Amino acid sequence: MWQNLIDTLDKLGEVYDNLAVLGEKKRAALINVDMKNLSEILDEEKSRLTEIQKLERQRVELFKDLSKSDSSEPLSAEDFYRLAPSHVVEEKLFKLHKRLVENVQRALKIRDDNQVLAQCASDIAQMKLNKIGGAKVEPTYSGNGAGVVTHQKNFDFMA
Repeated sequence: MWQNLIDTLDKLGEVYDNLAVLGEKKRAALINVDMKNLSEILDEEKSRLTEIQKLERQRVELFKDLSKSDSSEPLSAEDFYRLAPSHVVEEKLFKLHKRLVENVQRALKIRDDNQVLAQCASDIAQMKLNKIGGAKVEPTYSGNGAGVVTHQKNFDFMA
């Protein structure tokens, strides 16, 4: 079972690494406003996230099966790894854990950066739509501190 845990942690690290690579590709697609490529990347990301959920469930089950502690206090991952049957297995688990933590942090940072880019792209699209629609920002502010936007009627939908 310890080998199954090693294999699961290794696979999780690999999938998170792949997720980070997809995040970098998503950044390029967002910057270039390449919607076709972005759609493909989002589909691939969804597949990776499903795989992560499956592996996480598997990891939790392995932790439960391997746990020899009867205490009501949960063990940290590092303390749990110290229960490994040999020093070699323990070292391997610590190495895989470190890799997994680094890959998760990298994927999260890229995700956060991409969220900012996506918001900027959305704002630009909204600005262009407002320009097409003839929206104007008044020189006053609304009660909540936001600018007041008025729209002139450029299209007659009754025609």
